[in-house]
Parts: sequence; C-alpha cells; structure tokens
Amino acid sequence: MSRVLAVISELTIDGTVIEDFVMAAEHGALVTFRGIVRNHDHGLAVTALDYQAHPDAQRFLEDCCNQVAVETGLRVAAAHRVGSLVVGDTALAAAVAAPHRREAFEACERLVELIKSQVPIWKRQHLTDGATEWVGL
Repeated sequence: MSRVLAVISELTIDGTVIEDFVMAAEHGALVTFRGIVRNHDHGLAVTALDYQAHPDAQRFLEDCCNQVAVETGLRVAAAHRVGSLVVGDTALAAAVAAPHRREAFEACERLVELIKSQVPIWKRQHLTDGATEWVGL
C-alpha cells in the first residue's frame, strides 16, 4: 500500500479523503492544513484566483510527499487545486497522521513548506479594481 497521496486537480478538494488516507488505528494525532483563498493580499482586495500548473507539477507534488514520507516513515497526503477559485475555496490541503502530535505537526509543516517552495504552480490574483497580478512566477 502506498504511503503517499498526491493530487493536482480542478475539482474541489475533499478534505475527508485526504484525512482518511493518512489515518490508522495506531495514530493519536491528525494534523491537517488547508490553504484558503482569502479576500486580500499585501494590502489589496482580492476577489478570485486562477491557478496554473506546470505540466510536471504532479510529479513535483509526489516528490514532496515522498520526501516527507521517507523522512518520517509516515503516510502523507496533499491536494492542490488548479483553475479558477473564489474567496473561501480551498487551494491546498495537506494531512499527516502520527502516533503523537509533535511528529504530526512537524511533518505537516515540512510538507506544506516543500510544496510551496518546489511545486511549480502559479496564481493570478483578480483584484477588486479589475486588475490582475501573477504571484510566484
């Protein structure tokens, strides 16, 4: 059985699927992270985001998940949306379960940081004044 679930999709992220993948009877801690589209960024009002992924982004996401799974021996899961999202939508979900909370928190934080720094997904923010700006290029 695989210790990694990594998904890039235009579909809404189902957090229950992500959580259920990592849970097991021996785990007493489940840590999840959800990156939610917010209504502002660096002082500007945001109405929506468009996410675009490099053709190899899925492989990069899998590599991040595999790296954390190998480092920790834990099952890890992550899903990232692409396409058009609005304020309140989940753009990124990650989950790690472990016997104890500290290792679950540390592994989930490591996973999210790797994803943010290594997975080639870019966002275009739509601002309330009609302008757009790219972030992460």
